[in-house]
Amino acid sequence: MSPQHVDQSATVVWTGTIARGSGAVTGASGSLGPLEVDLPTRVGEAEGKTSPEELLAAAHATCFAMALGSVLAGRKTPPARLEVRATVSLDLSAGRTQISLIELDARGEVPGADGEAFAEALAEAEERCLISRVLTNGTTVRANGGLA
Repeated sequence: MSPQHVDQSATVVWTGTIARGSGAVTGASGSLGPLEVDLPTRVGEAEGKTSPEELLAAAHATCFAMALGSVLAGRKTPPARLEVRATVSLDLSAGRTQISLIELDARGEVPGADGEAFAEALAEAEERCLISRVLTNGTTVRANGGLA
């Protein structure tokens, strides 16, 4: 019997203020991190560190590639290779910093599919990609905690 749900998690340990502090994020699986994060990286040059937006882009690109591969395989045109780039745009000019756009660019080697079939598969993959869906619907987010 398959599980009713699967939990995946990551933890960040942060020290200091937002402006002068820094942290490290690690995935519970052990395959991610520790990856250093700080505010200057988030709004400027990466300098070997990551940001929440880069991590979101990585998650979105991966999820979309998996969804697209599934759609193409279901249409009897399994891909030989897919490359998906997700770009998360952080708008610093609005009175409040916000993510203004997430753009996906997918390229593929798909024997048996033409441009129209690939475009249709892209549209279906966007509907199937769980990260795309969570970014456009009312998924519940809960914040819990306490003082150490």
